[in-house]
Parts: sequence; structure tokens; C-alpha cells
Amino acid sequence: MHQQEQNAGSPKVVSNRAMDIVLAVVFLGAALLVIADCVRLGFSWQEGVGPAAGFFPFYVAVILAGASLVNLVRAIADREASDKAFVTRSSLAKVFAVLVPLGAFVAAIGFIGIYVSSALFIILFMMYFGRYGLHKALPVGAGVSIALFVLFEKWFLIPLPKGPLEAYLGY
Repeated sequence: MHQQEQNAGSPKVVSNRAMDIVLAVVFLGAALLVIADCVRLGFSWQEGVGPAAGFFPFYVAVILAGASLVNLVRAIADREASDKAFVTRSSLAKVFAVLVPLGAFVAAIGFIGIYVSSALFIILFMMYFGRYGLHKALPVGAGVSIALFVLFEKWFLIPLPKGPLEAYLGY
């Protein structure tokens, strides 16, 4: 079933036109900020030295500002896009169903370490969204975390945040 058909009865939270306008303004603002900083740094060609520090970012920001202006004008002119939903309430609920556990995962890294957090995140995600049983989710979550531990800590020698379990095990 197509996504539009699934959300046909769900009320619209924001329209395509509104999001186009908001994002065009945000990107235009970011481009203008970069342009202003490049002017401060210098964006010209310096004899005997080459391009100044702001040379490349300046021209990328000018292109971004131009594209943002085009998108802004098109979004303002397109009145029909007001009728089309950018996101419906049911779609937004699905986004938050992923975003909230992801935020909890990131917050937990500081307390229990990245490896235990990753294992729990994968296990709970598989059980809740994938509808897998614990007998399938547990080996996958533990296996991925152990593989990441070996990869980063042993092979690459890159220490990642650890928690009490790793301290108990001597790492």
C-alpha cells in the first residue's frame, strides 16, 4: 500500500509549501552566515600565496544562497503545495517512535558505555519494531557490540566511551 493511502485519514501537521519556505529561509540564513564569515576571513586570490581561507566556502555559499532564493520564490508562488501534506500526524508519530529511543541510546552512552548501549538499542529495536523474539535479538545485539568492540578497541586501537561493565571486565 502506498504511504499516501495509509495516511489518508490522518490530519496534516505541516504542508509541503510551509516546509519548502522554512527550509529555504534556513539554508539562505546559513549561506549568508558563511558568506559573512568568508568576507571576514578573506575570499580573494592572494598573490604568491593562492586562495585565501574563505575562497572555496564563499563560492559554495553563494551557490547555496542562489539555490535557496530560487526555492523560496518557487515555494511562495506555488499555492497548490499548501494542500499537500509534508507530514501527517501518524507519520510524525512513527518518526518520534524511532527518534525517542535513539535519544535514549545517545544519553545512555555516557552512563553505561557505547557497547552496552548499542547492544540494548539493537535488541530492543529488533524486538519492538522487527517483532523478533529475545532468542534472535539477543545474539544479534551482543554479536554486533562484541564485533564493534574488537574492531575499535583491538584492531584500530580507538577507545570509545565505556561504562561500568567494561571497567568490571578490566577495559
